[in-house]
Amino acid sequence: MFGLSYVWHGLVLSDLSELGIPLALYFVLAALVYLVLGLGITIGAHKAVQYEFISLKRAFPVMVTLFSAAIGFFVYLVIFVLGMSFTKHAMMHVVVDVLWQMLEQGLGGLVVSLGMIYDMHQRFLEQERAS
Repeated sequence: MFGLSYVWHGLVLSDLSELGIPLALYFVLAALVYLVLGLGITIGAHKAVQYEFISLKRAFPVMVTLFSAAIGFFVYLVIFVLGMSFTKHAMMHVVVDVLWQMLEQGLGGLVVSLGMIYDMHQRFLEQERAS
C-alpha cells in the first residue's frame, strides 16, 4: 500500500513536490500509517473470519478486498475531514482520490487474504506431514 501511495502521489500526481514538511519526515510518517493500516486490515480480516462475517468457503479474497476498500473509504473520510488531503477539494479530485484510496486499501486487503490462504495451506501441509 505504501508503494502504491508513492506511485500515485509521487509519480502520477506529483503531489509530493508540494509538501509543506520535509520529504523524509513524510515518508517515515506515511510508513508508520501504512503499517498501522496493514495491521488493522489483518486483525480485522482475522476477526471477521473468526466471527463468521466473512466465510472461508465463498469468495474469501473478494470479501476481504471489499472489507479493506470500506476501510479505505473511512480512512479517506477522516483524512478529508481533518484537511490532510492532497486534493484541491474540487469535486472531481475528491472522487478520484477516494476511489484511489479504496483501490489502494482493497489491494492491501487482497494481499492480506492471499497471505492468510498461504498460511492456512502451510499449516495444512504441516499437519499432513505430522499424521
